[in-house]
Amino acid sequence: MPVPVPRQRTGSSVAVGPVAPAPVTTGPTAGPTSEPSGGGDLTLLVIEDDPAGTFTVPELLGAAGTRVRIRTARNLTEAERLLTDDVHCILVDLALPGSARDRAEGDELAVLRHLLRIAPRHAVLALTADADAERAAEAVRVGAQDFLHRDELDGRVLSRAIRYAVERKRADIAQVKLAESRLRAQENARLERGLLPTPLLQGSDLRFAARYRPGRSRALLGGDFYDTVRTPDGTVHAMIGDVCGHGPDEAALGVELRIAWRALTFAGMCGDELLSTLQQVLEHERESDEIFATLCTVDIAPDGRRAGLCLAGHPSPLIVRRGRPARLLPNENGGPALGLLPRARWPRRQVELGAAWSLMMYTDGLIEGRTAPGGDRLGQDGMVDMVNRQLAAGLSGEALLEAAVAEVRELNGGDLTDDVAVLLLDRDRANG
Repeated sequence: MPVPVPRQRTGSSVAVGPVAPAPVTTGPTAGPTSEPSGGGDLTLLVIEDDPAGTFTVPELLGAAGTRVRIRTARNLTEAERLLTDDVHCILVDLALPGSARDRAEGDELAVLRHLLRIAPRHAVLALTADADAERAAEAVRVGAQDFLHRDELDGRVLSRAIRYAVERKRADIAQVKLAESRLRAQENARLERGLLPTPLLQGSDLRFAARYRPGRSRALLGGDFYDTVRTPDGTVHAMIGDVCGHGPDEAALGVELRIAWRALTFAGMCGDELLSTLQQVLEHERESDEIFATLCTVDIAPDGRRAGLCLAGHPSPLIVRRGRPARLLPNENGGPALGLLPRARWPRRQVELGAAWSLMMYTDGLIEGRTAPGGDRLGQDGMVDMVNRQLAAGLSGEALLEAAVAEVRELNGGDLTDDVAVLLLDRDRANG
């Protein structure tokens, strides 16, 4: 049998069974800060307008000793003041009168809608008369976790309904967070894919391939960046760079530098003039003076036989000529990384490529992995030996890059901690 619950009004809480009143703090909250496990105590906020306190509920003291503390409010104004962190569930009487406007508009669930707006993270139970089955079902469609008929209340039903509502609300919130997380991940993936470069090589006889692997977990873009374009005079320009670090800020700065490089290249800049301007971009856009970026640029003549090379603290490219093993291009005349010295210079070195060749540009993530867990770094010499083995196995183009990145990861004994970017330009002409 339901038993009357002795209650104090606004600002008080009453425990059913042998339990002390729950402390009450003022002001609304976003939701309960902690949620009970299977057998923990609960706090229930009851909203109904009986001024004499005639609303009765069962004594909510289960066989396992679990208890439900009861807090009451006569209207939504009082409820909002009592809606504190320790409230787990709200039981609202759908017969509670709404505003005059709500009554004029015939909205029988206006009180519930208002409650759901002020308590979006709390479990809500709707209390109805036995004859209001249709309105009770509509309450669940609007957002309540469940409904209860006043005439059918007993301790077991109410206790079970409260726990069910709390767990269902928890599941609903988790589902919403999961959906939001998936949406953000999809949006980030679209954004990052859009920021990766599209080579502009129309009219060139060079073949292009690239591989990119960010060091950040579940990211598509890191602090490494690359690009390749062909200018109207037939020159093919390629670059690869690395912003120190591999977080989202470094990724954003890398994108800015890549876009600036493309714009400056189409404007006719190259060599020292281009790198000096890129350093100004970096100095204006970086978060702190400690941020720097390494860069390697090549500009390949229209006939494809020679190129200009500039190094700004970056490892030298690898060249493979027909019938010869891979080797590194000279790097004696390189300059410092961008952002280290305010008036630095970057000499442009002329290199002969030949008629048929492959040019591989890479970031240091490819050479800083271990040759075995806990072993030495692979280094540039180890990378050259690795590439020569893969060339001897008949690999080239996309397959060569895929094998190189895979082997570096395998030698390291797992994922690489730094970003890795590799690009390959091929010219396969015996004469020309």
